[in-house]
Amino acid sequence: MATLNVHNQSGEVLREKKLADSFTDAEVNTAVVHQCVVAYLANQRSGTASTKSRSEVKGSGRKLYRQKGTGRARVGDAGSPIRVHGGVAFGPKPRSFRQRTPKRVRRLGLKSAIADRFQNDQCILIEDFTLERPRTKDMVSVLSALNLEGKVLFVLDEHNPNIYLSLRNIPQVNSCTWDKLNIYQVLWHEKLVITERAAEKLEAKFVDIEG
Repeated sequence: MATLNVHNQSGEVLREKKLADSFTDAEVNTAVVHQCVVAYLANQRSGTASTKSRSEVKGSGRKLYRQKGTGRARVGDAGSPIRVHGGVAFGPKPRSFRQRTPKRVRRLGLKSAIADRFQNDQCILIEDFTLERPRTKDMVSVLSALNLEGKVLFVLDEHNPNIYLSLRNIPQVNSCTWDKLNIYQVLWHEKLVITERAAEKLEAKFVDIEG
């Protein structure tokens, strides 16, 4: 069992918490992580890029001038791709870039990403807390007490509007619930701050996954 310190909002260590080795010290499957990240980014693409072919551009299809006798190069109509305002050859058309990744593979990728954060001391456990009202200054104090800078993700047990509203004004600091956590969020942020109850739920979710 891995033992981690549980902090309070003031940065003080309250107690120690044990988490399963199969969760915190799991093998990091880099191939699966790469596959999941590529699929995630591909699924964010809208696929709405569109161009017109020579048959779709506005204009006459008449041959611009006769084939021979002018001393100039032979040409077709004004919609030719080699002419200004002509069509685009082999241009993009609206399509789906979606990649389907099996659920088990996605879960293994997320487990690997979280394990990597634990193994590199980039995860901090914090007691379950709430705020009486949205106040960015309070969350800045929490970050300062925990000596956190840069990209930080708070992983909560359940959605807390006050915490969400207090964090959204701080650049590169975000929050999400444990069940909405995805692999790209874990890798994009440099530090994870996980509430005690959220850590328990993530542990129960991933402890039985092999790899």
